[in-house]
Amino acid sequence: MIPTNNETKEESEEKKEESPFQFLSQPEVRTIGLIGDVDEEKSADVMMGLLLLTKLSGKEPPFDPISMYISTYGGSADEMFGLYDMMTMVKKQCEVHTYGIGKVMSAGTLLLAAGTKGQRSIGRHCRVMIHAVNAGSVGDLHSIENEVKAVKHMQDLYVNAMSTETQMTKRQIQKLIDRKVNVYLTAEEAIEYGIADKLI
Repeated sequence: MIPTNNETKEESEEKKEESPFQFLSQPEVRTIGLIGDVDEEKSADVMMGLLLLTKLSGKEPPFDPISMYISTYGGSADEMFGLYDMMTMVKKQCEVHTYGIGKVMSAGTLLLAAGTKGQRSIGRHCRVMIHAVNAGSVGDLHSIENEVKAVKHMQDLYVNAMSTETQMTKRQIQKLIDRKVNVYLTAEEAIEYGIADKLI
């Protein structure tokens, strides 16, 4: 690159080395927010963000940690598991620091817990909620029976994942779910259950 009249040779070389994705390698922007419902559009944005911060950082692993801020009432179980699998993959290359802000409910609870152990923080006033996997079905008897089997399988996956990421046993999680109501936890209780590690 030939320097212009107003720039030095050194400045010209710096411009030459710049990449359009250079900003992704900067620690101050290695932050993602899951704010709002866990739906297809939101989860796609977060998954793409996680991919960009790992695959296009221009470095070799291990990468600098990614901070993920979560504030949600929950959403789709399918999207929750998609994000969970993505976080599990990313954690093989760098730490994922999760932060629960305001409310972390339903699908958001597993995602908060899925952060790197020891790096899962929660706001003192954050509310956490756990409940059984929800689903609705219409149609003939066979369709409904098939839906029930699918939901039961998804709930088993949820219990297994929560048991892996927290200090709760499968039996403890199932006991909470079997209450058939929304189970609300304070930030301190979330730490006690191993969903988070520390207060912000």
